[in-house]
Amino acid sequence: MPIWLLAALPPLFWAGNFVLARALHADIPPIALSFWRWSTALLILLPFAWPGLRRQWPLLRQHWLLLSLLAVLGIANYNTFVYLGLQQTSATNGVLLSSATPMMIIALSFLLLGQRVNPFQLLGILLSLVGVVVIATAGRPQLLSEMTLNWGDVWILSAGLDWALYSVCLRWRPAQLEHLTFLAAIVAIGLIPLAGLYAWDIWRGHRFAMNGANLAAIGYVGLFPSVLAYVFWHRAIDEMGANRTGQYMHLMPAFGALLALLLLGEQLMWYHATGVALIAAGILLARLRTSTRG
Repeated sequence: MPIWLLAALPPLFWAGNFVLARALHADIPPIALSFWRWSTALLILLPFAWPGLRRQWPLLRQHWLLLSLLAVLGIANYNTFVYLGLQQTSATNGVLLSSATPMMIIALSFLLLGQRVNPFQLLGILLSLVGVVVIATAGRPQLLSEMTLNWGDVWILSAGLDWALYSVCLRWRPAQLEHLTFLAAIVAIGLIPLAGLYAWDIWRGHRFAMNGANLAAIGYVGLFPSVLAYVFWHRAIDEMGANRTGQYMHLMPAFGALLALLLLGEQLMWYHATGVALIAAGILLARLRTSTRG
């Protein structure tokens, strides 16, 4: 498979996750979808990751606290927040608002790691924030002080902040941990709080029908955006490097908007295009480096 395709498929799978979750928001409760997604992913991973888990068990025990933090952020929180948000906002809004995540990563890297923010990055963050406001307010930012918050958009933005924190914390991941070992470990740990949340959700009466359509949806989110996307993404990083591979994340809004248009019949409005343009401009500015002459 060409390396460019390996890098392009994960954003497609992740965009499909948003669209599918929105399509089934009335059929599968968000916490149930998150729990069964990662349970399915773990079942798929275990046959391949088991030898590494046994071999690297001492390393996993040594770093259990960091792995637990990453599991809560990347497994228990992130997708649950996304699925909660898609109960109340459109798939188009969700996937476009997620485009602000790279800017959140830059901001948290500055706050938590002390990485300097150059003027281009600062301007990029501001432009991306304006883009988020344009999308979240349906193109009427002047009404920001008067509007009632769409809690779906708030959940999506919270998911983006959560993923940004997860991404920054990945810098402390032990380099010796194999990719599949690491993924299987954080999925297994992340399922512990998810199981508690799911039990509480069932107690509240939130159940879903185990029919063919729902099981197929769980199979998709367990395999494609959870396992294959991760494996393909890391293979692309190994071949092309993180910077070049990271640019492919910009395909996610385009894939998501197109899938929502084709599968859900959602309309693309002028404020979607404007918000995406501002977010994209912010991302491009943030990639620039100031030059100095000696």
